[in-house]
Amino acid sequence: MSDFVHLHVHTEYSLLDGLSKIPKLIERAKQDNMDALAITDHGAMYGAIQFYTKARD
Repeated sequence: MSDFVHLHVHTEYSLLDGLSKIPKLIERAKQDNMDALAITDHGAMYGAIQFYTKARD
């Protein structure tokens, strides 16, 4: 378990500001033993459902 949590992460759904793909973000958070992760895309919620379902797996 890590006490550090990323609370400002942009995904590919944040136009011109993010490049990260949601499955890779979650995979990396699990590798780093993080209990939580947040996505903060600008002006879009397109990745919210994918983020939620992948994080629950």
